[in-house]
Amino acid sequence: MASINCKGNLIDLSTPRVMGILNLTPDSFYEGSRFTHADAVLAQTEKMLAEGADFIDVGAYSSRPGAADISVDEELLRLLPVVEVLIKNFPNLLISVDTFRSEVAKQAVQAGAALINDISAGHLDENMLTTIAALQVPYIMMHMKGNPQTMKNLAQYDDLVKEVIYYLSERIAAARALGINDVIVDPGFGFAKTIAHNFELLNKSEQLQMLDVPVLIGVSRKSMIYKTLDVSAAEALNGTTVLNVVALQKGASILRVHDVKPAFEAVRLLQALSQSEKGTAAI
Repeated sequence: MASINCKGNLIDLSTPRVMGILNLTPDSFYEGSRFTHADAVLAQTEKMLAEGADFIDVGAYSSRPGAADISVDEELLRLLPVVEVLIKNFPNLLISVDTFRSEVAKQAVQAGAALINDISAGHLDENMLTTIAALQVPYIMMHMKGNPQTMKNLAQYDDLVKEVIYYLSERIAAARALGINDVIVDPGFGFAKTIAHNFELLNKSEQLQMLDVPVLIGVSRKSMIYKTLDVSAAEALNGTTVLNVVALQKGASILRVHDVKPAFEAVRLLQALSQSEKGTAAI
């Protein structure tokens, strides 16, 4: 559980890592994360790496609630040139590709991507799990109901946390059965969940540790923050940092964020706090 294999290198997750978001979509919910030109992509990637990012998550399909569907060809057209230019300029970069399509995953890894981040955990493409097994790359599987076009109407649960854990445990078992070694789970904040659901899920997110795989938390600038605080997504950085700290205290291994520096600093400060506690105990 403590490490994943990325391109032959073991990445230790016993210390939480930061994943920076690079959106290649024209309609992502947070304008500050949208990048479409090569120079802007390279500049933002360099900035995030300098600020402490271990992974860069590149997405070319908008998964915000109600987002328009695009074709596989359109997704590839947006994505592949960016993956190629990033690998050319940052040869050791660990790129995570945010896609639920097996063909996109396959071509992205062939172009140099190191991980696949699938919002559907294989449910929206029956070939995804077998493709990941063949590629042998780490696989992030998220909890969601329906798809980005329908999920908003499917936010009903009898026992939210229990249902999320059951769903993820079933998907982990399916992945393991095919020989997928490195699995990371994401409880899916904002995906078929109300604001109240999101806070309940974060509050009980330590229960995800029973799955015995690394947990990725992605609450960065989401509506659970800006609607609760009655601000815009652009004004939700402080709220994001507060909830990221909670996520880390409850066992998150990866923070997926738009703003790397504050997340990296949160990890460092909590590490210092933990080391202080250990030092006190040793006296």
